[in-house]
Amino acid sequence: MLNLKLGCKNIRVEYNTILYKIFKDNYRTPDVPVVLAKVNGEYLELTNPLKQSGNFEVVDISDKLGNKTYVRTLQFVLIKAAYDLFPEAKVTIEHSLSKGIFGEIHKNTPLLKKNIRDIKKRMQEIIKLDIPIRKISVSREKAIELFKSYNMDDKVRLLNHVDADKVKLYELDGRYDYFYGPMAFSTGALKIFDIMYYKPGFILRYPEESDPGQLPEFMEYKKLSRIFYETERWGNILDVGDVGSLDDKVDDGEMVDIIRVAEALHEKKIANIADMINERKDVKIILIAGPTSSGKTTFAKRLSVQLRVNGMKPVPISLDDYFVDREYTPKDENGNYDFESLYALDLKLFNQHLESLMEGREIEIPVFNFKKGVREWVGKKIKLPPNGIIVVEGIHGLNEALTREIPRKYKFKIYISALTQLNLDDHNRIATTDVRIIRRMVRDHLFRGYSGEDTLKMWPSVKRGEEKNIFVFQENADVMFNSTLVYELCVLKNYALEQLERIDSSSPVYYEALRLKSFLHFFKEVDKKFVPPNSILREFIGGSEFES
Repeated sequence: MLNLKLGCKNIRVEYNTILYKIFKDNYRTPDVPVVLAKVNGEYLELTNPLKQSGNFEVVDISDKLGNKTYVRTLQFVLIKAAYDLFPEAKVTIEHSLSKGIFGEIHKNTPLLKKNIRDIKKRMQEIIKLDIPIRKISVSREKAIELFKSYNMDDKVRLLNHVDADKVKLYELDGRYDYFYGPMAFSTGALKIFDIMYYKPGFILRYPEESDPGQLPEFMEYKKLSRIFYETERWGNILDVGDVGSLDDKVDDGEMVDIIRVAEALHEKKIANIADMINERKDVKIILIAGPTSSGKTTFAKRLSVQLRVNGMKPVPISLDDYFVDREYTPKDENGNYDFESLYALDLKLFNQHLESLMEGREIEIPVFNFKKGVREWVGKKIKLPPNGIIVVEGIHGLNEALTREIPRKYKFKIYISALTQLNLDDHNRIATTDVRIIRRMVRDHLFRGYSGEDTLKMWPSVKRGEEKNIFVFQENADVMFNSTLVYELCVLKNYALEQLERIDSSSPVYYEALRLKSFLHFFKEVDKKFVPPNSILREFIGGSEFES
């Protein structure tokens, strides 16, 4: 017998008792879905047997890992339901969109709203039956044969590059699939969800960890949706739709060509944006905004080159120089300085300077001394030349309140972010934030003196700031730019893994490190020497031709 402590209660349990049984026997039906357990602080699937005495805790979907487990299980039920109704179809889980996950069901006839209603009904039936989800270990060869029988070439490609004799599969009512993260014990855990038709596919909706009792309000992002379609088109041009096909290109010696074309697609898009700006004769200010590690600095410099090609003369202005003195900086709910607040900037002075420049007057701009926390005047004067255009880069660029004194017709707003360009396979997506996490981790280590653990610990705070100051304004952009490069994780992989491997199991970000490692291992390494010096990727690994 083993001794377990469940909160204030002590119980004795037989060795090898399934964790789900311990949960069911000792906890009332919770309001918030429980999907995992912790034994002595270690996250475990509820299908696991108990092997040691200690503390037992349940993990619900208000926990980050628990929430990801819930969503993954929900995706499996969706896949099962779709194939039950449309056996010859192809289901693809693609990217996050509008507080949910967008996907498509490719079949002989176009997907209809009625089809989605039927899939939702079938999902509800599967959930009501509370069907257990089994985890099994099979040989890699057997898994490949299984997915060949399903006509899932994406999984076959991926598994062909897996360096393991055995792989773990999940089984749901006779349907097998491969996922790179834990699952709930059974379908009955999925209490809250929705699936809605969103041409040409669907959006799968689920509760967020911050509010696990209900679905978030649906918000449509039409411009963001269009940029994802552009990204899909780029993938087709490169003939790279998933990590398995990317690894095939590495093995076949085609990566130099892939890099050239990927970078050329970036350059063509940047040139197109410069042409759009040139066509709008009233535009005098370009505002570039996006979340951390999007490559805003390199993008701004490459755009400036293309603007010069069109006969314009870009004049950069840094928002950092318009910080108010430290003593006037607003504070957050914890009493800490909120440097990401719009009101950490001297909006009045910033707008006065923009107006003066647009009217042809010379101005002296301040320089902010970050060590002293004060604005200094050092004689830095600028004037907009003939055909001049102001380029402003900063997180608040899409917020109209930043430039409230400037009429909208004089402004051109650009949203830049690193949006996922490919997934592991059709059913395992790489989250849109993961590329940025990896980019920032590498840059923080190489150039800012932070460890990978430091970066992961800071990330929740960074993400909260982005939700508040950037994402809510992204649809205000005149144009969006996806800065992700299809090959970049092949280059960043070893830098990131070196940092992730150093994170100990006692760290609060240990399981996040495990998750990142789990998908990075699927990428084959590509040497950084093949990355062009003007690439956005150089902003994170060094060697950029734009470095001063």
